[in-house]
Amino acid sequence: MSTDPVEDLPLAHRLALAYAPAAARGATLTLLALDDRLAAILRQRTETILAQIKLAWWRDRLNEDAADWPLGEPLLARLADWPGDKRRLVALVYGWEALMAEHLDHSSTQEFVRGRAAAWGALSSALGASSAVPEAERAACEWAMADLVMNLGEGDERERALGLARSLSWRVARLPRALRPLAVLHGLARRALARGGSELLDGPGASLAALRIGVYGR
Repeated sequence: MSTDPVEDLPLAHRLALAYAPAAARGATLTLLALDDRLAAILRQRTETILAQIKLAWWRDRLNEDAADWPLGEPLLARLADWPGDKRRLVALVYGWEALMAEHLDHSSTQEFVRGRAAAWGALSSALGASSAVPEAERAACEWAMADLVMNLGEGDERERALGLARSLSWRVARLPRALRPLAVLHGLARRALARGGSELLDGPGASLAALRIGVYGR
């Protein structure tokens, strides 16, 4: 793991973060780093129980006062400085935990996307954009749904998730400048889904789309 949290993020997240205004960059990076850490717990799990213990650890920390957190965990140190209500990020843990279900059904899928959407809603509030929370959560829900599709192997689960993703509105996200990284992620997901839902960054066209959204917001 790198000492620079940006370097540990997936490429699409690093690209989106590049368009965050300076005042929002730290809080956005912390959210993306937490999201990626929880995703890694599922990707790297060898035992279901061990993964559940790790997720529960993060859930418990976020429910505690930051003054009670153990020292030595860099991500916790970043979260201690997060400007919003940290307890609102517990939904993100529950969202990732939903993917631990034996079968990825409609209920677990919805809990997953709602959890990630709630985290972006919390970030919107933390950045002083409370009026944008509904739009932020809508955009994050759609991005999370597409992201799930792109990370599922071929089969019935992916087809069901793809059907759910395509049933969403996917109108262009109109978000404040502070949430420009989410606008970029949503726009890339919208583009990828229209092209079959394979990956967010599928060539120069994706980078150009990110540049357009990052600069102009849509």
